[in-house]
Amino acid sequence: MKESPIFTKTFDLLNWLLPETVKFPRQHRFVLAEALQRTALLFQEQIIEASMAEKPLPRLRDADVTLTKLRTYLRLSREQGLLKFNQYEHGSRLVDEVGRLLGGWIKSVDGKR
Repeated sequence: MKESPIFTKTFDLLNWLLPETVKFPRQHRFVLAEALQRTALLFQEQIIEASMAEKPLPRLRDADVTLTKLRTYLRLSREQGLLKFNQYEHGSRLVDEVGRLLGGWIKSVDGKR
């Protein structure tokens, strides 16, 4: 696996997100917390797979969709009162950083076609 800032930032996102979601009330833990966790872990898997793929663009585009889902679930968590504003703000910043890195990667790969 290539060591790139996107992997470090994704790790930072997961390292923040997983402990926050286990604090969700029980009735939200099995729906929204699980969706956030599953989606964030899927994103990490997709970028790892892309880094090892001969043709990474399809996996990177899938990762972009997954990141959009993660943004939506994060916002929903805030709207449901499961994350405080400062927590949501921090998580959104992390997701935005990862998104910019992903966009740059997609652009660099797409330009090589």
